[in-house]
Amino acid sequence: MSLMKPLLTGTLLSLLPVSVLADPALLFDIGGKFDKSFNESAYRGAERWKAETGGSYKELDIRSEAQREDALRQLAQISANPIVMTGFAFGEVLNKIAPDYPETKFVIIDTTVDQPNVQSVTFAEQEGSYLAGVLAARASKSGTVGFIGGMDVPLIHKFECGYAQGVKATDPEAEVLINYTGTTAAAWNDPVKGGELVRAQISKGADVVYAAAGATGIGVLDTAAKEGILSIGVDSNQNHLHPGQVLTSVV
Repeated sequence: MSLMKPLLTGTLLSLLPVSVLADPALLFDIGGKFDKSFNESAYRGAERWKAETGGSYKELDIRSEAQREDALRQLAQISANPIVMTGFAFGEVLNKIAPDYPETKFVIIDTTVDQPNVQSVTFAEQEGSYLAGVLAARASKSGTVGFIGGMDVPLIHKFECGYAQGVKATDPEAEVLINYTGTTAAAWNDPVKGGELVRAQISKGADVVYAAAGATGIGVLDTAAKEGILSIGVDSNQNHLHPGQVLTSVV
């Protein structure tokens, strides 16, 4: 199992030398720090670090792909150090920018950037998802379960594959329905589309659905609860959103 993402950002900050921590910064991906999932877990980690150390940090939200480079350069130019960013989508721009600021330490989550001043943090997403698949198969009464991913990218395929393998290992006859919300970054922030996909899967018999879709997943969980089926959360413990309706969360 991988490290728990809700504590990751605070752990990373605490492990860096005090001299580096003059002005740490956290850069959130599209979906914002209150997405109740991936970004928010990083926010909670940073807030825990702040409470435990008395330190402070800067933060920035982005709303579009076009803002990635400007936001990252803005933080580097005001001497934020280290700069932690949530999400693989920063990979390309970070690889371009990191050499321009050799004294700045960067941390990127969910992808690898091969630069001397970058710490890359990756996870075995398929392992936790496999266990979720085992639970989904055991909880399902119909023998049909669903997976809804956000952006259709290799990272989320790891969630999908692990989940499907866990389901099939538990019930070889089970059916796994798979949908993605899109191929652009907007796929992480479309709860309406997430809800539509859940209803479509329910119409095909799904009675447990797993969302790995950022803020889109909130629509998945909301609709699952309204329709009386179980859901599986991701990146944060999401049971509090619909107590008793969230089977588990993969963190």
